[in-house]
Amino acid sequence: MHRLDRLFEKSSRSLAQRTSRRGFLGLLGQALTGSLLLPLLPIDRVHRTAAAATPQPAGAAAAGGATKPGHGAAIDDPHSCEYWKYCAIDGFLCSCCGGSSHSCPPGTAMSPITWIGTCHHPGDGRDYLVSYNDCCGKTSCGNCECNRNEREKPLYRLSRNNDVNWCMANSDSNYHCSVSVILGLAEQ
Repeated sequence: MHRLDRLFEKSSRSLAQRTSRRGFLGLLGQALTGSLLLPLLPIDRVHRTAAAATPQPAGAAAAGGATKPGHGAAIDDPHSCEYWKYCAIDGFLCSCCGGSSHSCPPGTAMSPITWIGTCHHPGDGRDYLVSYNDCCGKTSCGNCECNRNEREKPLYRLSRNNDVNWCMANSDSNYHCSVSVILGLAEQ
């Protein structure tokens, strides 16, 4: 045990002679700054797109949740995740929470900032520019959760990303549900 104590004492004294406190604090500061900047790096969300396309268990739609795209729901049903206007939506559908596909339920306010998607209407074969707004002011609705990420851009393109709490611009930033508003035809 005495040799072990001497070994640690000798190595710690040697280290103290070769380094300074300022150098150690500088390295610690660099490490902390680097770790704080990690969330700012671009994020690849390809795995989320693949997860959205996985089959939903039988009976999940009947249990109160919206169906995933491509699994038997009507493309013209605003209560379904497969509704053509919901190609880039992420959240609870306001059509299942007392509102409609384009208007907020009573007691909530539409966020003035949005994310944008381009959705293809299978009925007329055209692409439409769709604005997705969060309805704010109440706690989360909890009905018809839908997460579609078609053509979503990484987090450094905020206007094309649906993973942000867009209620941050409202006086009451509680998220309730999301709506989709058609802005017009997309240019070809």
